[in-house]
Amino acid sequence: MPDVAALSLQYLPILMFLGVALAFALLFVFAPVLVSKAVGTDKPYADKLTEYESGFPAFSSARGQFDVRFYLVSILFIIFDLEVAFLFPWAVSLSKAGPDLYLMWGSMMCFLGILTVGFVYEWKKGALDWE
Repeated sequence: MPDVAALSLQYLPILMFLGVALAFALLFVFAPVLVSKAVGTDKPYADKLTEYESGFPAFSSARGQFDVRFYLVSILFIIFDLEVAFLFPWAVSLSKAGPDLYLMWGSMMCFLGILTVGFVYEWKKGALDWE
């Protein structure tokens, strides 16, 4: 029959890992709350409750309508963010393209051209004009 003490010592690192993980989880949950209470950032005041990014009152009716231009600007941001996300790997891999260099360059110029046409269309339609 195996020794129970020897078997339980094999599980000691796992129990220590779980203990440290639980301690960190509790620390990361409760420490910000305690720091917020100590510093006083949990007390709302007029400046804290004002509009932030969208320009709309923070505590208004949930049935209020948003301006369509807000969504258009956010969609444009996502489009150009994706453009940059595609440009970095393309630029890195372009140095190792070899014989496919012109094909890679042409496909990226086509992609950038399509995005430029879309940007010019949005500009001409007045979607970027904010009143």
